[in-house]
Order: sequence, then structure tokens, then C-alpha cells
Amino acid sequence: MAQRKAELIQSRLDKLQRIRSRGVNPYPARYLCSHTTQEAITLYRESRVEGSGIPEQIVSRAKRLQTLKLAGRITAMRSMGKAIFLDIRDGSGKVQAYLQRDAIGEEKYSLLQDFDIGDFIGVEGELFETRAGEITVKVSDFTMLSKSLQPLPEKWHGLADVEKRYRQRYLDLLSNEQVRRTFEVRSQAISAMRRFLEKRGFIEVETPVLQSLAAGALARPFATHHHALDSDLYLRIATELHLKRLIIGGFDRVYEIGRIFRNEGISTKHNPEFTTLESYQAYADYHDVMEMVEQMVSFIAKEVLGTMRISFGELTVDLSPPWQRLTLREAIKEGSGVDFEAFPDARSLEAEIRKTGLRVEEGMSWGKLVDYLLSHTVEPNLIQPTFLMDYPVKLSPLAKRKPGCDHLVERFEAFAGGMEIANAFSELNDPLEQRERFEEQERVRALFGDEEAERIDEDFLLALEHGMPPTGGLGVGVDRLVMLLTGHQSIREVILFPQLRTVPG
Repeated sequence: MAQRKAELIQSRLDKLQRIRSRGVNPYPARYLCSHTTQEAITLYRESRVEGSGIPEQIVSRAKRLQTLKLAGRITAMRSMGKAIFLDIRDGSGKVQAYLQRDAIGEEKYSLLQDFDIGDFIGVEGELFETRAGEITVKVSDFTMLSKSLQPLPEKWHGLADVEKRYRQRYLDLLSNEQVRRTFEVRSQAISAMRRFLEKRGFIEVETPVLQSLAAGALARPFATHHHALDSDLYLRIATELHLKRLIIGGFDRVYEIGRIFRNEGISTKHNPEFTTLESYQAYADYHDVMEMVEQMVSFIAKEVLGTMRISFGELTVDLSPPWQRLTLREAIKEGSGVDFEAFPDARSLEAEIRKTGLRVEEGMSWGKLVDYLLSHTVEPNLIQPTFLMDYPVKLSPLAKRKPGCDHLVERFEAFAGGMEIANAFSELNDPLEQRERFEEQERVRALFGDEEAERIDEDFLLALEHGMPPTGGLGVGVDRLVMLLTGHQSIREVILFPQLRTVPG
């Protein structure tokens, strides 16, 4: 197999040399296209329906379509003696090209013998329709635009090696139409998200990726060092605390869509770097944010997919508002049989969990145990969109207490397709209580060796002491939302270049 590939590469190198020996530049700097392949096909079809109710200006424009210039990658070649048919693909789609020796000339036509599948070509000519009904370019001239030295996946059937698909995503995109569609949906979903937020008066901002303290979430950070400043820095684990500073500074509605970095395990739902939306709205609470989330996600689905009912595996998920609302306590009690509020310390809760047959690591904090129950007995079963509300204070050091329930906070997480897609709070804006919460997290870190516990951010506390209005905050996992919209079960399918283990050598 390796020898066969080496022979194919050498053949292409030989062809490259012959092309250059003829005075042809195999890598020109530019090529001016008149249309994309799909624009040209659409105009041709419009020109064939005169008198069918299409506006006259469109018909006239299509009639004027004579010689055009298209470009793309050759994905198929079929020799017919004195003629060659090519399939040419650009970013919009595919068109067939017909190159006839008598029309092009013997010398130029002979250059085609040094073209391969994978090469880029520019063609000039007129469109016609074959007997089989395929719209085709009758080529009068062509230009080599790039010589491919590596053979593409055989017969364009895609890559069977999953690891190779991720490492060489460009080949995956070339060979799999569905993969390209996934990332088109991702781009369109993010654009729709921006439109939704901007219509609601939010402005987009940017906050630092390199931070002196990793705070704003319960996560282990990546560390680095700035040599000029001789300072240890961290890649951000959240954008929360900087965005709240902007609320304090007078921006009432802000959001950021950007990369977050967490030094945690890799799974079908976790990648060390991922994309989130975080938004903050002054004078709002978690009920307002709940309404916004169900409206935003359903809006995105409608805009991108044309429907709020989407397929997820063998299931259908209906994103139409309103979504189901449950308290965290009742959801965990129903899913596991454990009422975590009846076991107020880590030791007793761990013992109760073990009675259910679930295996938990020894020495986990109380909050970690509750989160374990959620992720193992509840989350996988939340297929239809659901809000779980009212979390313990110990799980939510940045959220405001629920009136009348001092042990709970006004927090929700949104789930769909058996995974968490959003997390939100009524934000804690009491600087004295916030300091107490941070200090409690430091005690948890020391007692349980919990590297994911929240840190004390003195600069944020100073900002908070200047006064922050009541605020509703939101975090949405963009990658997981795209997983939901595209029906994928693995986060690697919706990240163009997911993190992979380094290959030796």
C-alpha cells in the first residue's frame, strides 16, 4: 500500500515537471471567476423558463450569460477519446465540464494528460445541457491553478479511519458532503445567535484569554509563562468575571462568543478548548434568562434548519417554547432515589449513593457528589429540552441565593439530547457575600485537594464593591448546541480541529 502511494506521488511529481517544462506555471497567483458553479447553474436554469412567470429582468440577465469563467477542484475525470469530461467542485457545489480536442486545440488538449483528480482548474466556456439532463460547461479554454501532489481518498468514498478524519480534516471535508454541511450549520448557527442577541440590545465584546488568575468557573486551568513580564498566566476557563466588570462599568447588555480552555478529560462531550457564548443582562434574573434561552435556541433552529423539531439519533427533539422546568432536587430524587438535601455532609451522601449501587471515588466533596448524581442518573435521560432549577449554594459560588431558601441559589442548567447545553444564574452582586463564597471555595480546595474549586479574585471583588445592578448571566456551550442541531453524538464531529493525542515521530 505504501509503495503504491509512493508511485502515485512520483507520477504526479513527474507530471509537475512536464508542466513546468512547457512553460506553464502550475501555481498561478489568481484566477478571476465570473460565477460560482451554482450561480452559473442557477442562471442557466432561469434562462430556460422564459414565459413561466419568472421576472423579465432575471430572464434577460440569464440570456446575457454567454462565456463564463468557473474554477474548482477536479473530483472526477472521464476520457472519451477526443474529449474529456471533468467534475469540478468549488465551495458552492459541482459542475460538469466538457473539454473537446477540436474546440481547445491539439497542443492545449495534450496538457490534460498531466492533470489528476485533486488538481485545481479554471475553465472558460458556455453552458449547455447534455442528453442526460446535466448542465455542463463546454470549455473553450482552461488554466491549471494548482497541482495536487498527494492522491485524494480513493473514489471519494470518505475516510474510514476516524482518527485520520480528525487529524486530516481537509480530506474529511473534501470527501464527505455531510461533514461540510455540519460546519456550514455551525457557522450559520453562530450568525443566528448574534442576530438574536443584537435584536435584544446586546453588544458583542472581547475579554482577555491570558489571565493572571483562572476564575469564573469550577475547572482546572492551563498554565503558561510570559517571559517579558516574568509572570505566570492562565488560559481563561470562563469569560464571566470580565464581562461582569463591563456590567459594573455601565454596559447593560453584553455578550462574548469565544474560546474557553479547561485542563480536563477528553470525552464525546468534552474538548480541552471549546466555544461558549456568555451573556449578561442588567436588571434581569434567571427567569428572564430562561425565557431568552428557549427563545434563542428555537430561533436558531428555525433560522438554520427551518424547523424546531430536529432529529437526534433515532429521537425527535422539539425545541419549541416553553421548555419543561424541574428543580434539581426533584430531578435527582426521581433519577437516583437519593434526596441530597437529606444528607448535608459529604460522608453521609457518599454512603447513600453507594447504597444505590453507583460507584463513586472516595473523598469527593459534597458538591462533587451532587454533580455526580446529576451527570450519571439524570442528564442522559433529558432528551427533550428541560431546565433544571435551584442548585445548592455549594455548587454555585457566583449565584444569588434564592429568597426563603438560603441553601439554594437562583441557577438553572438547560439540557437537551441528553447533555447540558446552557448554564445561568441570577448573579451574586453582594461583594461581602461573594468574598465569603470565594473563601469557602478555597477551604474546599485545601480540604479535598479540589483543583477545580473557585479562586479568590481580588480585582473582581474590588470592581464588585463599586456596585453591580441585579444581573442575569448565561453560558451556552456552542459546540454542544451544534451537536444537537446536527444530530452528532461526539463533540469531535463539530469542532474542525479537535484536540488529539500526539503521534510519536
